[in-house]
Amino acid sequence: METIKTPIEGLLVIKPDIFEDDRGYFFESWSKKAFQDISLEFVQDNQSLSRKGALRGLHFQNPPFEQGKLVRVIKGAVIDVAVDIRKNSITYGQHFAIRLSEENKKIFWMPPGFAHGFLALEDDTIFVYKCTQIYNKESEGSLLWDDSDLNIDWGFLNPLVSEKDMGAGSFKDFKSDF
Repeated sequence: METIKTPIEGLLVIKPDIFEDDRGYFFESWSKKAFQDISLEFVQDNQSLSRKGALRGLHFQNPPFEQGKLVRVIKGAVIDVAVDIRKNSITYGQHFAIRLSEENKKIFWMPPGFAHGFLALEDDTIFVYKCTQIYNKESEGSLLWDDSDLNIDWGFLNPLVSEKDMGAGSFKDFKSDF
């Protein structure tokens, strides 16, 4: 596995070693050894199925239920976005976006302190993520996916967004607990 640092401290892109032959392919989607410099314990796995144009996010959980997430796409493709909400970070309010797909098989790590969202680029996109903390409804928070202060280019007009995500808070009114 190759681990690539991003411009935002803590966010990592992992390119697994893929072994292909006439039968198909094989790769390790998670390896404790590859993450030996980061102490991780995953306690929950999640999976979603999305139509093309479905946008989910920008979600996070406040302390003490903050989540680190290791995400990837099994089928289809997404634009995956992490927004730094760590108030003492030099990149606070900045975001990083990456295309994750079944073809590129990239894996994306975001530690606690990031709001997360993704946009499905294909029908029947299957997105999976491992979490370092269990889901806690009272700790959940969200930022508006199209907030002008965040200026995220999702590259898609009129995405399918839930009512809940349409009612998320603005970044300028956001008070971070991180």
